[in-house]
Order: sequence, then C-alpha cells, then structure tokens
Amino acid sequence: MAEWTEAERYLLEQIRSGDQAAWAQLVERYQGRLLAFARRRAPRHADPEDLVQDTFLQFLRGLASFRGQASVETFLFLILRRRIIEMLRGKKLAACNLPDSSTDDSSALELPAPDASASWYVGRDEQRDAAKAALADALKPLVHSLHAELNFRDLQILEMLFYAQRPNREIAATLGVGAEHIAMVKHRWLKAVRSRVESMDQSWSSLDPAALDSLLSEVWEDQRPSCPKRSTVGGYLLKTLDEPWQNYVKFHVEDLGCAYCRASLDDLDKQTRVEPAKLRDRIMQSTIGFFRHTTR
Repeated sequence: MAEWTEAERYLLEQIRSGDQAAWAQLVERYQGRLLAFARRRAPRHADPEDLVQDTFLQFLRGLASFRGQASVETFLFLILRRRIIEMLRGKKLAACNLPDSSTDDSSALELPAPDASASWYVGRDEQRDAAKAALADALKPLVHSLHAELNFRDLQILEMLFYAQRPNREIAATLGVGAEHIAMVKHRWLKAVRSRVESMDQSWSSLDPAALDSLLSEVWEDQRPSCPKRSTVGGYLLKTLDEPWQNYVKFHVEDLGCAYCRASLDDLDKQTRVEPAKLRDRIMQSTIGFFRHTTR
C-alpha cells in the first residue's frame, strides 16, 4: 500500500543519503501542523515544541524501516499522537472533538477468530497490521468516490459512525435525517467494504460484523481517508471552494472537529509568524548527529 507521492519519495531518498537540506525542507513542511495539533491535544504540563521535536527524532530513527504504508504526514501524526497518549498514561484521546467522542488508543485492537480455519490470530501484530492495510486499501477508493460524487451527506454519516464513533440516534439528530437512513447507509457501506476486502482475502468472509466495525474505526482514525487535502483546507480558509465543498469542510473541521484538519487550519492561519523558524532550528540542531553518522 504505497502512499508516498513522487515528491515525498524523492525527498526521503535524499534524507536517507544524508542530505540536510532535504531534511530541513521536510521539517519546514510539516512542523507547523504538528505543533498546532500538539498545542490543542497535549496535556498542560507538556511542552508542545518538545513533543514535535521528539516526533521528528523518532521519525528519523525509524526511517530505515519506513516502507510507505502511509503518507509522511499521516506517519508523523501517528508518532505524535502516540507520544501524547503515553503522556496521558493510557487515557483516551479522541480524533474528533464531538462531545464524548473518544477511542482507547492505549491497547491494540484484537480481532476475534471466527473459526479455526480463518487466517486471523488474536493479538498477533503482523496479522493485525496486514488486516488494517487491506482494509485501508479497500476503504480509500470508496471514500474518494463519495468525494467525486459530492455525496457529502453519506460521507458525513460515515465519518460520524466510524471516525467519531457516534450512535445512530445522535447522528440522526445532528444531521436531521431519519435513523433508518443511517442504518441503510451503514449497511450499504459495510457491504461494499467487505466485498472489496473479500476479493483480496477470502478469510474476511468469516469475520464477525462487530469486529469489522471496530477495525474500520481504527483504520479511519489512523489513515483518515476522508480528511480533505491541505490545499482544500486552505481553500476553505480563503472561502474559495465551491459551495458543496465549502460546506463539507466546515462540517469536517468545525462540527465534526477533526483534530488533524483543525491543526492544518490553525497552521495555515499562522504561517506568517516567526515561531516556525525557531522550532525548525531546534529540530535541526537535535537531529544533526544523524547526518554526521550517515555521511561517514
């Protein structure tokens, strides 16, 4: 599941070869949105800049084994989010800011084995990661088709179901639709997802529906397939999007409260400040040893 753009692939190749200018470019590109996220989500006693600095250090240390399972931005946010969860001592950290919307990131999801012949093995990280990768591959084209069709009502329902993990009755009240419509959209969506993953691995046919729901929610939080592009968030900020997209991004950022897109919005709104340059200098100083070692 390759998620790198050609630009990212080239940049990472340069960083692996010890190119400090390429590393500075990557830091410059992502530090602002990571810092905005840390400022909103980190506990009060934590220094957001320290968290972002640690995130880049961990990224460098794991760069040799990073195979592009996700975009660079997604991978960096995963590192930062897990670091914040560690500081919260296992407390829940919601991806969305709806009241009471939260998921427990402190423990790995365990899939129930439906029968002895299925390929699932409860608690085994390799199988769990493979399952998430397969589901992400199936999920993204389906979400993109909703974008292409401007079917934002169904997408809002799905985001509230699997990203914010809200009950049907609450979604119906928030969006002003009938509960039966929520159930219909969910049923149709799960059927489409299952059909796609079963075409890749028949063992999915025996997976319990509750396990599929749970795994889908986890993949949605990790991969964020419905999050608009950063350029789209910028268009929303400038009010240059077509009305359907403007309304959808407003829902996603303001109403659903996606913490990642909110961080991007905050960063875009503050790019003229001098703080990013100071943080970049700190990150470059803390990672200089990596490049000295690489070029020996």
